[in-house]
Amino acid sequence: MLMVIGACEIGFWVFLAAGLATRYLLRWRTVSKVLLICVPLVDVVLLVVTVIDLGKGAEASFTHGLAAAYLGFSVAFGHSMMRWADQRFAHRFANGPAPWKPPKSGPERVRHEWREWGKCVLACGIACAVMAVLIFMVSTPQHTTALWQGMMPKLALITGIWLLWPLTTSRKPAA
Repeated sequence: MLMVIGACEIGFWVFLAAGLATRYLLRWRTVSKVLLICVPLVDVVLLVVTVIDLGKGAEASFTHGLAAAYLGFSVAFGHSMMRWADQRFAHRFANGPAPWKPPKSGPERVRHEWREWGKCVLACGIACAVMAVLIFMVSTPQHTTALWQGMMPKLALITGIWLLWPLTTSRKPAA
């Protein structure tokens, strides 16, 4: 499973880079669209492999939880990561405008940090929902202890730690 997760992470960046390269360097719009559509399909592949692995009777482990977390974070942050890469690619290779940068301070920075934390909450929620589906549809709670006693609390901890950043940012005076 760990190798599948690694392959999906590599696939995400390969499809993204290939899609942007064909869009801006080769000017092949149709090919670019097809390659960029493949980016979220990598998540579907990971989900299917996870379901098959657990469906065959494998006992859930940290890697199955990591697959669910990868899926959640990819769904929540994938679009903004693609936009981030697209802006830099367009600027570098197609004379596009300078990439957007988050505000350095003030209320705009606070809003930005809260939005990012909201994406983290969404990502963890999606990951927990996927794990819940895996627990109750694919396997049994006894075989999936690593998910509901191991991975779900870790995701809650990540969300709690991430919450500290917007809270400390909101206390900083505007520059």
